[in-house]
Amino acid sequence: METIILFAPLLGSLIAGFGWRFISIRGAQWVTTGLLFLACAFSWIVFLTHGPETQHIPVMRWIESGTLSTDWSIRLDRLTSIMLIVVTTVSALVHLYSFGYMAHDENFKEGEESYKARFFAYLSFFTFAMLMLVTSDNLVQMFFGWEGVGVASYLLIGFYYRKPSANAAAMKAFIVNRVGDFGFALGIAALFFLTDSVRFNDVFAAVPELAQTQISFLWTSWNAAELVAVLLFIGAMGKSAQLLLHTWLPDAMEGPTPVSALIHAATMVTAGVFLVCRMSPLMEYAPHATMFITILGATTAFFAATVGLVQNDIKRVIAYSTCSQLGYMFVAAGVGVYSVAMFHLFTHAFFKAMLFLGAGSVIHAMHHEQDMRNYGGLRKKIPYTFWAMMVGTLAITGVGIPLTHIGFAGFLSKDAVIESAWAGTAGGYAFWMLVIAALFTSFYSWRLMFMTFYGDPRGNKHTHEHAHESPTVMLAPLGVLGLGAVFSGMVWYGSFFGDHDRVNAFFGIPAHHAEAAEHGAAAEHGEEADHAAAEAEAAAEGAEASEVADTAEGAEPAADGAETVDPSGDHATLADGTHAALPAMAPEGAIYIAPDNHVMDEAHHAPTWVKISPFIAMVIGFVTAYIFYIANPALPKRLAESQRPLYLFLLNKWYFDEIYDFLFVRPAKSLGRILWKRGDQDVIDGSINGVAMGIVPFFTRLAGRAQSGYIFTYAFAMVIGIAVFITWMTMTGGAH
Repeated sequence: METIILFAPLLGSLIAGFGWRFISIRGAQWVTTGLLFLACAFSWIVFLTHGPETQHIPVMRWIESGTLSTDWSIRLDRLTSIMLIVVTTVSALVHLYSFGYMAHDENFKEGEESYKARFFAYLSFFTFAMLMLVTSDNLVQMFFGWEGVGVASYLLIGFYYRKPSANAAAMKAFIVNRVGDFGFALGIAALFFLTDSVRFNDVFAAVPELAQTQISFLWTSWNAAELVAVLLFIGAMGKSAQLLLHTWLPDAMEGPTPVSALIHAATMVTAGVFLVCRMSPLMEYAPHATMFITILGATTAFFAATVGLVQNDIKRVIAYSTCSQLGYMFVAAGVGVYSVAMFHLFTHAFFKAMLFLGAGSVIHAMHHEQDMRNYGGLRKKIPYTFWAMMVGTLAITGVGIPLTHIGFAGFLSKDAVIESAWAGTAGGYAFWMLVIAALFTSFYSWRLMFMTFYGDPRGNKHTHEHAHESPTVMLAPLGVLGLGAVFSGMVWYGSFFGDHDRVNAFFGIPAHHAEAAEHGAAAEHGEEADHAAAEAEAAAEGAEASEVADTAEGAEPAADGAETVDPSGDHATLADGTHAALPAMAPEGAIYIAPDNHVMDEAHHAPTWVKISPFIAMVIGFVTAYIFYIANPALPKRLAESQRPLYLFLLNKWYFDEIYDFLFVRPAKSLGRILWKRGDQDVIDGSINGVAMGIVPFFTRLAGRAQSGYIFTYAFAMVIGIAVFITWMTMTGGAH
């Protein structure tokens, strides 16, 4: 079943891409969509029936060179099953939605209907590459899928190849991601250099040793675990559009709207979050790297939210929203609550895909007008789209009943992230950045709703008069995603952020991790202090002795006379304080939580004001947006004029594009121009032309003069030649 999930999209892509002439364009659409729904159905079966254990399903032998062995196999655990349903559900619904959205595309001429088959082939190929990434059992296989989604995103973003802006956006996405991918590749190379393997289990087993290893890189010496964690995160920064490598994401809106929903809402941009969670055994031993992840994630959440406040393109508002929400996920992962990072990834996929597809429905109704300043009053024109967007907005802004587990998906997952940020940073920078970002998220989300669906119609009257609801094939996916946006948080809250036993059971984490966390947290909160302290001390004394047997995390047992069993069944006994080296084993479970990581429990004990702060921020954002765009619509313009520098700063996205243009693009163009004009034309072409047109003709003319036509001239030349030859032989003695 897992193999079918992985290869069904690839089969559909090949059939649609190369066989559409035989099965017709319509047939290609149905084949790709049908295979995606098959993969989606099987993914839900796997998610609901597969236990927390980890399975390794071999597919084939792949790359083998020296000690490098990278079999292609499927790693099936809870992280994988979560990503399977996210990727296949959104992709299947996007395929179905695209039936209506791509039916009549103005960017293609009459007789070019084959673009539909090509589009569906690209979508399916992207889905296959993403599935390969999330099912990978080693880093090389993951990198193959990582680059596969990069190629597919390039093809999809630049799908409207006649538009210069689309081509530029595709190039930008491809190049910026290569910067991050270089860091990812260095991280993989470093792990292979240090552990002689790229398999996850081998790498995870070696992590405690990496944490004690120093490695020279660039100008200084680094802790190996810290360095590798940072390099891998640089790859995640590019793919997940974190600050500094984020500039490609808004421009990627040049692709068709279904592409935005598939790539920039639920799948490709979450690959970085998935990578950090997958590498949790490494991240737990790299505190400085995780601090960097936390700070950068919080800064990205704040930055993107501020830019989203003033954007006018409906898709760009949602794009910056995606960038901001990814920052939330990285904060949760950075403070060590990986289950909450996956929780927000899971719920975000539903409501953000629905917002993108809803925006596509609005654009479709308004004849591809994307500027919200030309919308207004569409509530009654497209009521189904309005309610879908409303549900998505309620979810992303975090509407629910405070201090309960009742609310839309974003209410539960976003609050869990913010509570974790408070616990992980002691109420520091990341927590406040996320609360402020929640306020801004509420403002720009309601601003989008008010500008689009409320007030008087603006812009082209003809376009407004002919605005119409999208076909059923576009509305049905919105309804399905709406169910996820409403219920996914409430249904799975306990599994991702409930009590320790439930979360540990869901992710397959050994029970003693939960006990250690509970004991540590109980001592910190003063709950049954004496009893908890005694148990915590006992747990600490026995932790090292049971480490290999229970978690198989370390390479050294720790108690005198303690006997442990290695995977092969051989025994090793410790005596007289000596340590016997046993084969290291990877920690169990889909994610790893260090015994001293009590952040989740501290988040559960967060003060009431912390728990209600996101709700208060949401209310403030909603009220402010209502005042600005319903009660007094003239207010935004007056504020923009009075705060002109700030408005332009946000409208121009903090001038990152301009800064990068000055620092990188212009110098690169200047260097290219110098190499072209001076190097290529003057030096290379000039030297070749000089030889061909100057030196060669000169010697040709000299040689031509020797061709006199007189026999005595040739005889004289022969005599001179013989004389020179005999002289040389005499002087050298014929020696070589």
